[in-house]
Amino acid sequence: MRILHTMIRVGNLDASLSFYTDVLGMRLLRRADYPDGRFTLAFIGYSEESENAVIELTHNWDTDSYEPGNAYGHVAIEVDDAYAACDLVRARGGKVTRGAGPMKHGTTVIAFIEDPDGYKIELVQKNT
Repeated sequence: MRILHTMIRVGNLDASLSFYTDVLGMRLLRRADYPDGRFTLAFIGYSEESENAVIELTHNWDTDSYEPGNAYGHVAIEVDDAYAACDLVRARGGKVTRGAGPMKHGTTVIAFIEDPDGYKIELVQKNT
């Protein structure tokens, strides 16, 4: 297993991209719009996603700003099999908040679990 990315919600995607790329020196690695879901995902980092963990900036088109308390999204962990990983989490006493299955506006198989403090962790099934 490895950490894939940490997601944060941003109110102004252009300003956020400028900050992370111009101020912190990261690169925009990929960006995708999801019109049906009314959001954009932009992945930024210092190297390719296959090499290191990155940050996912999520811009919900109908939201201009967030309070710091609700800006945190999740930490993502790559797993070989999201269905088996959910079973293992449950068997070890963990809480699965969204069982494994394709993401709502795509085909990637994901699941969500929750730590004792309620922080979300996304399990992303490795593409084989």
